[in-house]
Amino acid sequence: MVKLSTNSSATKLRASTALIGCSVLLACFPAFAADWSDTSISWRYGTSFAEPYEGNDITKNIFALTHASGYKYGTNFFNVDMLLSNSKDPSNAHSTDGAQEAYVVYRNTLDLGKITGKDYKFGVVKDIGITGGFDWNTKTDAGYNSKKRMLVLGPTLMFDVPGFLNVSLLVLWESNAPCNTYTNTCVSRYSYKTHPMLTAAWAIPIGDSAFSFEGFANFIAAKGRDEFGAQTKPETNIDAQIMADVGKLMGGPKGTFKLGVEYQYWKNKFGVDASGSAGSGAFAKTPMIRAEYHF
Repeated sequence: MVKLSTNSSATKLRASTALIGCSVLLACFPAFAADWSDTSISWRYGTSFAEPYEGNDITKNIFALTHASGYKYGTNFFNVDMLLSNSKDPSNAHSTDGAQEAYVVYRNTLDLGKITGKDYKFGVVKDIGITGGFDWNTKTDAGYNSKKRMLVLGPTLMFDVPGFLNVSLLVLWESNAPCNTYTNTCVSRYSYKTHPMLTAAWAIPIGDSAFSFEGFANFIAAKGRDEFGAQTKPETNIDAQIMADVGKLMGGPKGTFKLGVEYQYWKNKFGVDASGSAGSGAFAKTPMIRAEYHF
């Protein structure tokens, strides 16, 4: 460990804003050659978010930019979240301001059927793909200040359902370089043991109604010991929502404005043992409201 060098919240916020601006441009590039694309901005709000060692009654506003598109050989997915906590998740050890976080996800799935011209359909599976991508985050908070970097790669099954349902088995290469403002120390970048994740993503219309069932589920294996020598635990993160197409309900433009409710179940958050010293903050059970605008 080395002594923590302090950065102002304003500097970190500017860096996060710059990242989001660059990310917007990156997300838009694939659309020029896209067969289809969907870009949206969204807002989520809940009062019972959880963080290990910080408890499970944290209020957060989450603003997001999401882009999905299909092209000749597959699909792109990009999302950036800006998460703003209240003071129960403080920005540093002596602050009454809440933490700020930017979290970026990118996935590219190559469709083997499109690439080879062959039919890979079997049973309820309509095609097979190979998915690769990354997760990237930065957070200003009192106890950890996450700087996650993660690469992912693995096969994907695409199911023949209304809307879509994709299930992937991905290998994860993850590292972090946390800093603790309570003890004024930080840890040099640390790589966890390579580990797998079974993940599903879906968006399925509910019959002919204006409602849909959407979300993702991640089942992540333990990743060895963490930066501090503690054994990590298998992680379950399920985030699902029921969304209403307001335009379809009100006779306006369809697929433009959506409202809904969301629920996140996240046990052993970040691989931290929810039955250990991290307490209830390592086991999130978070209802939210959600609004989306698609353009």
